[in-house]
Amino acid sequence: MMSDMALIMALPNESKGLFEAVGIDVHYSGIGKVNAAFKAFEVIQKTGCTTLLNLGTAGSSHFQAHELVEVTRFVQRDMDVSALGFEVGVTPMDQEYPAAIDLAPYFQHLSQGICGTGDSFETATPKVACNLVDMEGYALAKVCKKLNVRLISVKYITDGADGAAHLDWQENLLLGAQKLLKLYQSI
Repeated sequence: MMSDMALIMALPNESKGLFEAVGIDVHYSGIGKVNAAFKAFEVIQKTGCTTLLNLGTAGSSHFQAHELVEVTRFVQRDMDVSALGFEVGVTPMDQEYPAAIDLAPYFQHLSQGICGTGDSFETATPKVACNLVDMEGYALAKVCKKLNVRLISVKYITDGADGAAHLDWQENLLLGAQKLLKLYQSI
């Protein structure tokens, strides 16, 4: 396992205590982009890590439930300043970082996906091109890019990002935590 790596997840619900039970230190960001950005910055500053590993859950109408997907691109699905002539997903006047943030793949055996991050629990088709959705990833990716820290992100697909998503997400958390722990232990 990489000694310069820190693990970040959104919620204790996503780990179900399994990581802590085997002595793995988990940093929890809380829900949403602001919480994720703040916690990522704090973790990087405190630990001096050169790699931030984000494990968590996501919804997808493209990937199968219970699949692990490595995110190789993050986009903002809720940044919408189209009324001023900007494409959905583009942050105005932010020339330093494009609307999409690409990540180098780490796990060769996993499917790869484009994750749309937004401060809403998605239950419909996002306005930006993506094949899975979360609520923290883009913010983590942006902080890591700014601080020159590698981000590796793997999501367990809990639901179809549809009308039943809230029920499926809750029901699939334990299996997701088990699969994510097994993946973590393989590093």
